[in-house]
Amino acid sequence: MGKVSGNDLGSTFGGAYDGMSVLVTGHTGFKGSWLSIWLNELGAQVSGYSLEPPTDPSNFRASCLAQRITDIRGDVRDLDRLRQAIERVQPRVVFHLAAQPLVLPSYREPKETFDTNVGGTVNLLEAVRTTASVRALVCVTTDKVYKNREWPWGYRENDELGGHDPYSTSKAMVELAVSSYRGSFFAERGVAAATARAGNVIGGGDWAEERLIPDLVRALAIDEPMRLRNPSFVRPWQILLEPLSGYLWLAAQLLGKEGDRYAEAWNLGPEERRGVTTEEVIQKAIALYGRGSYVGGTTQTEVETALLRLNWDKAANRLGWRSVYTWEEAVGETIAWFKTYEDRRARSETVDMYDVCAGQIRAYTARAREFGLPWAL
Repeated sequence: MGKVSGNDLGSTFGGAYDGMSVLVTGHTGFKGSWLSIWLNELGAQVSGYSLEPPTDPSNFRASCLAQRITDIRGDVRDLDRLRQAIERVQPRVVFHLAAQPLVLPSYREPKETFDTNVGGTVNLLEAVRTTASVRALVCVTTDKVYKNREWPWGYRENDELGGHDPYSTSKAMVELAVSSYRGSFFAERGVAAATARAGNVIGGGDWAEERLIPDLVRALAIDEPMRLRNPSFVRPWQILLEPLSGYLWLAAQLLGKEGDRYAEAWNLGPEERRGVTTEEVIQKAIALYGRGSYVGGTTQTEVETALLRLNWDKAANRLGWRSVYTWEEAVGETIAWFKTYEDRRARSETVDMYDVCAGQIRAYTARAREFGLPWAL
């Protein structure tokens, strides 16, 4: 359970996680692995429950995370296995990230998407309901839970839920399930449960299929132009550290004396309010890489939202949270991670990127401290 020496993060998030037992579902995934690293650096006793890493390579393996936390294999669709894991860990805080996280695969495997995202979340809620140690739950959904209006302004937490594709609909159903358990069971048990809806994230160690930066990385590896789907689509792009800081700060509030006041839905979006097109992002990434090219547009039968923006005024006003990096800086940090990985792989088959992840977390925290954000002080 090793941590980077000279740990200077212990006071952040009010010191809430130092020595605390925390469970992360989906810890072998992209966001889950980074969240587990951050918690480990905060001094938490981190346990993860997940299937095998969804990609090869993966940030989970690249950062040698299995050597640093308690690594439990299991499917959230297996209620008995999940209950056993939570009983074993006795977490005080649970971050639920295990999911089928992509829109286009949800068209190909709709039942698996609903079974994992809805059924798996209900299993998690059931396990939390019967585990006395849990006091805070943050369930991660998505900015795509809102009924698509193609509005030029950002969706707010009280806008209508909906979703067109199976992925978005499944996550809207998750929001309703958490709300039901919150009102029916958790309030009387002293469990504060919140949901977090974040924008499109980028960052080092993401190799998922049909994602923007990973598609570029794969194209560069074989020296071919990247095929860019829907160049004009607008998304709330942000580095994954932005929502992760929000999850951590939100859970810290849920643990407080007035935790019930924060047991709601929260948007966590980027500073760039106008939205940024996929073409702008990939042009910036290619410029930073110093090589690469793309061809734009493909024919697809599935329908994706063309215009998506997120309003996070609620988090700004009530949590004192805001994003830290511009979208250009987010792309820069992402490309820096992948270039370091490639350099290390060129020198050795054994690569440990944990120090790079921890270093980027520290740099991000330092910037947040400059902005006077309460979680970073």
